[in-house]
Amino acid sequence: MTTTTPATRGTGRKLARFVGHYLEMVVAMLVGMMVLGMLWPASWTAQVEVGALLMATDMTVAMVLWMWIRKHSWPRLLEMAAAMYVPFVALFVPYWLGVLSGEALMVAAHVIMFPLMLAAMVWRRADYWH
Repeated sequence: MTTTTPATRGTGRKLARFVGHYLEMVVAMLVGMMVLGMLWPASWTAQVEVGALLMATDMTVAMVLWMWIRKHSWPRLLEMAAAMYVPFVALFVPYWLGVLSGEALMVAAHVIMFPLMLAAMVWRRADYWH
């Protein structure tokens, strides 16, 4: 028979809250992308770079708003916002060089931002692990 110590249960709860918070931020990003994305004229999003930055903004605004509601500090809000924009901006260079298509840039940036967000959370886990 195995017994669970209170420390193990406490760690499990903290991990569940950490994962839950990450998922809340992802949901906020998706909501921001869908809701705020409707605000932009199609002509604005036709250019890949502008469309990418608008999408990053839509996701960031919603996620930062959710983090602010959860009472995160401004430095944490700014770090998470950077995790959202950096992949897009960094991938502009291969796009400009013709190495990536516009569609590949959008997909790759979205794929990269999730581990960057997680890395920011792990790096500052005291702010998320509670």
